[in-house]
Amino acid sequence: MSYLILVRHGQSVWNLEKKFTGWVDVDLTENGKSEARKAGKLIKSNNINIDIYYSSFQLRAKNTLKLIKEILQDKKISYEAWQLNERHYGSLTGLNKDEMKIKLGEKKVHQFRRSWDLRPDPLDKNNPYHPINIETYKEIPINLIPDTESLKDTYERVLEFYKQKLENKTSNNNILISAHGNSIRALCKYLFKLDENQISKLEIPTGNPLLINLDKEKKIIDCKYLDKERAKDLVVF
Repeated sequence: MSYLILVRHGQSVWNLEKKFTGWVDVDLTENGKSEARKAGKLIKSNNINIDIYYSSFQLRAKNTLKLIKEILQDKKISYEAWQLNERHYGSLTGLNKDEMKIKLGEKKVHQFRRSWDLRPDPLDKNNPYHPINIETYKEIPINLIPDTESLKDTYERVLEFYKQKLENKTSNNNILISAHGNSIRALCKYLFKLDENQISKLEIPTGNPLLINLDKEKKIIDCKYLDKERAKDLVVF
């Protein structure tokens, strides 16, 4: 038996401002830092020893993981993978979600946020929010950096990474991944065998560890959110 713990980063500055963030590298709010510390305390209270830590390349996920590890007093090396980054929202990046609902209509914005294979228009490469203009991503080959993504695109890169680097380690290691709403939704689609309709309904709360209990055959025994007061409904698997 082993554990896979998925943690969406704590509230970010652009979460608070209701902006489409994607690959823009914003940090946590004070509330987000509190959420991260609480996540660490919840993991600690369950007496779970983490063997492997991973985060995306993005500051909000890295700092969430840093704060969790401080609570756990764990000095193990943390690994980073750009494939765990948030979905790239293309031309929506940096725009306010409420304003876009007024401009485009709630239905269209919901489609952009939750549909399986709909991509927003590409983000202009000259835009300062484009990943090629952000220092965080300078080590990623430019041909791998997207201009826009659907959830399907995000799923494919997340899943390729998970299968190559982590899946075989889940049978005998406790693994914690600090990532993002859409990269965690992508993992949940695979782990819980969700269809495209189910994944569109799955919400991932910030800073609330999702504890997944796996057997030696890497099959899910059970799962739960550790912060029950802020738990979202899990799609039945």
